[in-house]
Amino acid sequence: MAVLDSSRTESAASPEFSIDREVAVMKTMTVNQLAEKYALVHGYAARSRNKQWLIKRIAWQMQANREGGLSERALARAAELVKGAQLRMLPPREPKTSSNAERTKVVACPQKGDGRLPLPGSVLTRDYKGQRLIVSVLRDGFEYDGQVYGSLSAVAKAITGKHWNGYHFFGLVRQGGAA
Repeated sequence: MAVLDSSRTESAASPEFSIDREVAVMKTMTVNQLAEKYALVHGYAARSRNKQWLIKRIAWQMQANREGGLSERALARAAELVKGAQLRMLPPREPKTSSNAERTKVVACPQKGDGRLPLPGSVLTRDYKGQRLIVSVLRDGFEYDGQVYGSLSAVAKAITGKHWNGYHFFGLVRQGGAA
């Protein structure tokens, strides 16, 4: 008479199959490889990227596939418990699919001077007394009507003949007075 070792979980149908060996192999796999194996075993993609969780769920499903899953009594008890529970009525959201190539990398662009000013190369426009005024933002000043000015206030004074705050004249001040 053979003595059965309770630490071994080999199936009687296939002596070469061992959950212990499968788990040992899965521990050496990457999370991406485990996610692929999860999809293969379960028939749908995993939403989790937790390695231990994936290993446990794959091993359980492999064992359930091999040995028959839960008993009828356990399934009936689960059905009883579900009757009184609040269930999710909508299926879970599909995972966002994006590859690294599709992601946009945002890099802060160092800007000298006042943060209220647009980047060099931008064009400021304003309608004033029936005329459309066009001012180009340069690296070291502003160009209006073929002349370069050191500040927006100097451009506004050249246009109106009076002192103006250049940021206000060209509408670069947000509501509430803060730029």
